[in-house]
Amino acid sequence: MKVVVCGGAGYIGSHTVHELLNNGHEVVVLDNLSSGHAEAVKGTPLYKVDLGDETAVQDVFVDSQPHAVMHFAADINVGESVDNPARYYRNNVVNTLKLLDVMRRCNVNKFVFSGSCAIYGIPGQVPITEDFPFNPISPYGKTKAVVEGILSDYAAGYSLEYASLRYFNASGAMPDGSIGEDHSPETHLIPIVIQAALGQRECITIFGDDYPTRDGTCIRDYIHVLDLASAHVMALENLKPGSPLIYNLGVGNGYTVREVIAMVEKISGRKVPMKNGERRPGDPPALVNDPQKVMEELGWQPEYPELKQIVETAWDWHSAHPQGFFT
Repeated sequence: MKVVVCGGAGYIGSHTVHELLNNGHEVVVLDNLSSGHAEAVKGTPLYKVDLGDETAVQDVFVDSQPHAVMHFAADINVGESVDNPARYYRNNVVNTLKLLDVMRRCNVNKFVFSGSCAIYGIPGQVPITEDFPFNPISPYGKTKAVVEGILSDYAAGYSLEYASLRYFNASGAMPDGSIGEDHSPETHLIPIVIQAALGQRECITIFGDDYPTRDGTCIRDYIHVLDLASAHVMALENLKPGSPLIYNLGVGNGYTVREVIAMVEKISGRKVPMKNGERRPGDPPALVNDPQKVMEELGWQPEYPELKQIVETAWDWHSAHPQGFFT
């Protein structure tokens, strides 16, 4: 298939572009490069277009004649979404509607959506399955829940074939070191800890050490970005009418903040300076996925299920590219 990958120059998008090409698909990247990097998709057709520009987006579709769309072009910073909800509703919801309407006009009806476990808010228990109720506690999470509702309605009204893939903590980098995570500012734990190990940060702050967990710090489910990418390709290849694919994507292993720090120290051979801070509002004690559904229905299996494998690839990328793609 020919696939338009919106946000394809970003972290997860660029790794998925790589996976699509490896599986014989043709790719066109659409990205405004506000947080993505053209260097991450060298050799792949790239249109520098913002999803808010509906005419320009439609021109890309007319020019490229795609069969399917993958959508990664969302704003993702939870804290920023609280401070500036208008930006998040405009980009994550309004611009997604514009994209879906361009698809309708161009007779493209296959869509893979970058969802989030943020739709579940603070669950009462773990592991989390796909039938847990939506209870988002941030504008970011709410935008993801709203779009899932839109997709369901578009499937019923316009025969949209779609998958919604609800991520846990995307992590790691391409094992060959060619591409990796490069956000500014960085908000994800593993690269932040690595930056501290590299001396790029004074220290890392642990937000809360009194949670009801094995060492008092929050537990999260880390999934390698290539395992996310492979799930996207499998979902794309299994789309069918009248049966949306809804999956959580996490490996089912939970690690505490202190365990992540210890693993970075082990892999890097460096001490990570740290300090304790107050809990952040809305931080659940534990978010861990139950991956049974996606494993049974798609046959998906993570190639990098262990934290050690994830941190090794992340460390290799960041230590070789201390300034990201601008090294």
